[in-house]
Amino acid sequence: MASVVWLFSFWFACLSLSVMAKRTYIVQMNHHQKPLSFATHDDWYSASLQSLSSSSDDLLYTYSTAYHGFAAALVPEQAEALRKSESVLGVYEEEVYNLHTTRSPEFLGLDHELGMWAGHPMQNLNVASQDVIIGVLDTGVWPESRSFDDSGMTRVPARWRGKCEEGLDFKASVCNKKLIGARSFSKGYRMASSGNFITKSKEKESPRDVDGHGTHTASTAAGAHVSNASLLGYASGTARGMATLARVAAYKVCWSTGCFGSDILAGMDRAIVDGVDVLSLSLGGGSGAYYRDTIAIGAFTAMEMGIFVSCSAGNSGPSKASLANVAPWIMTVGAGTLDRDFPAYALLGNGERIAGVSLYSGRGMGKEPVSLVYSKGNSSASNLCLPGSLEPAYVRGKVVVCDRGINARVEKGWVVRDAGGVGMILANTAMSGEELVADSHLLPAVAVGKKTGDVLRAYVKSAANPTALLSFGGTVLNVRPSPVVAAFSSRGPNLVTPQILKPDLIGPGVNILAAWSEALGPTGLEKDTRKTQFNIMSGTSMSCPHISGVAALIKAAHPDWSPSAVKSALMTTAYTRDNTKSPLRDAADGGFSTPFAHGSGHVNPQKALSPGLLYDISPQGYVAFLCSLGYSAEQVQAVVKRPNVTCSSAMFTDPGQLNYPSFSVLFGSKRVVRYTRELTNVGAAGSVYNATVAGPPSVGVTVRPATLVFKSVGEKKRYTVTFVAKKGGKVQNRTSRNAFGSIVWSNAQHQVKSPVAYAWTQL
Repeated sequence: MASVVWLFSFWFACLSLSVMAKRTYIVQMNHHQKPLSFATHDDWYSASLQSLSSSSDDLLYTYSTAYHGFAAALVPEQAEALRKSESVLGVYEEEVYNLHTTRSPEFLGLDHELGMWAGHPMQNLNVASQDVIIGVLDTGVWPESRSFDDSGMTRVPARWRGKCEEGLDFKASVCNKKLIGARSFSKGYRMASSGNFITKSKEKESPRDVDGHGTHTASTAAGAHVSNASLLGYASGTARGMATLARVAAYKVCWSTGCFGSDILAGMDRAIVDGVDVLSLSLGGGSGAYYRDTIAIGAFTAMEMGIFVSCSAGNSGPSKASLANVAPWIMTVGAGTLDRDFPAYALLGNGERIAGVSLYSGRGMGKEPVSLVYSKGNSSASNLCLPGSLEPAYVRGKVVVCDRGINARVEKGWVVRDAGGVGMILANTAMSGEELVADSHLLPAVAVGKKTGDVLRAYVKSAANPTALLSFGGTVLNVRPSPVVAAFSSRGPNLVTPQILKPDLIGPGVNILAAWSEALGPTGLEKDTRKTQFNIMSGTSMSCPHISGVAALIKAAHPDWSPSAVKSALMTTAYTRDNTKSPLRDAADGGFSTPFAHGSGHVNPQKALSPGLLYDISPQGYVAFLCSLGYSAEQVQAVVKRPNVTCSSAMFTDPGQLNYPSFSVLFGSKRVVRYTRELTNVGAAGSVYNATVAGPPSVGVTVRPATLVFKSVGEKKRYTVTFVAKKGGKVQNRTSRNAFGSIVWSNAQHQVKSPVAYAWTQL
């Protein structure tokens, strides 16, 4: 009997180890090789997996549009066996992606509901935008939000093939003519959670948003007008999205521990079939070869089918080469500030009044200053106010200075409050520079920049009895300068393809008011019991849906434009001077920004609607681009998903030959780089444009021809630009060997501007 028990225990232990060892792999199949014996590709994929696994539960998803293949739970040995099959293009362990976390419509010039908007009557544009559907891949949606009210909207477009999936705490009836679809994808998350999915009380296996991020991004892109909106009194006014009458479809692909590649692919696959016109993804991971990048592969199919794909650039700035989502068929969006601020102040014991920002809305500190403390000893944990790092006896009844970094800004405030502190000053370090991000803290708190933080830290250490009194200034408009590039916004150069300049542009991404999930408080902390219908958030997650919504308006005005044409319109009309007429500045150091931070510049929706000229790119142009990267035929096919793809006749000698709206010139061992671009006239017949070049003295630039005459609308003209690195020429930045310039085609009506980045060596 004992031996039987031992054998059963051994078997159970082995089974447990087998289950624990399984991971999610995404298997890319050469779907054109499906044997005739299988009725469908799904049958073939299932049989391929069953040859290795007896459990039908191991098959998580099959993909038919954004990707060709399936996702499955496999042990490494099974994955290796699949790689040996001739019909398998690749087997990749799934990547886990992260989220890149109301005045903006007015700031962007979208508040003028009547009259002409870049030659288009706004009323007509609103009517046309009702036929545009924005698919948002995120944490789901809070459908009861007033931002998804469908009053006055026409019936759902007949071409729509999506639906509202029922699930936990989510009825199909919550959808309407504004929120026309909602689905959730959790199999990848469930596999990674090892069965703990159901035990996580906050998670809901449905499109219901219990995080807030998805509701915020969806309403930013296309939220309806909501009057008297605010976050606990801050930023009060009318909240609205970029395209107020566009339709929204929510695809929940992100969960408490991240956004899993298999779930993202399933969401993209379904969204394309459902019939979205714009895909908005405020998430990302690391950068890698396009044939291994699931988002890039899915986005390629979307682009081919006329779908505009907008993705956040990432929040890893100001570090160089920190970008995500850099495929050229994706709009890569960085973040900038608005002309709105939330000032807060700290009056120090030496009489100095330092300024910062805050969204604290509770009871103030009164009128009496209290003791100010910072890092007893040299513990970096206490400097950062990490959980459990503060000694209650030391901080009780005092204001605590906390360094920004490592843990969430709002969590630091909770740590201070939990230890008995009565206030916090959150001081930036070199990583965040002078960037100020306001938060709805749980105790009186003020965030300050690095320079002010250094002054503050020096005061605390030198004064015999340092004190502080915090106060709050509400909402202030017309802040100058603005916009400013956010320090957190990820930067170039583009490590995957240095010849493609990224990010593409920036949009509003700091202190953005939008709809919120009522499942949690504005800080997202479990201890935060406050409830609000709107929240203020920052990140490239917030700038991405701004561009998605503006793209929806452009598609409404120009339904025949390709995604690349829409992208060109947005990029070539972006502006690079702030509201003081100065070049855009960078919050990281207060200096001037560069195209590695702001790309083509800050989005200008009105001008994008009528750009004059377009740099259009066909799917075949992107194939030629992929062929120029040295990829094998199988690797190109992995992205393109077409049979018999050949690079023999469609190949650039240099990836920079892609008809992209910006330039990134990598000299390397060459002194001369020459590119040809093609422009399409979407302005008036008979338009004449002249080229103007600006750049560093270390590079000679020649444009031929220097004048382009377009006799008709839709006519295409080519020009060639030659870049010559001068011998002994000085570059703007010797340490990074980078310099910047621009090429502008202009006439009395239009300025079609392309930034140029120069590099002499590759990172």
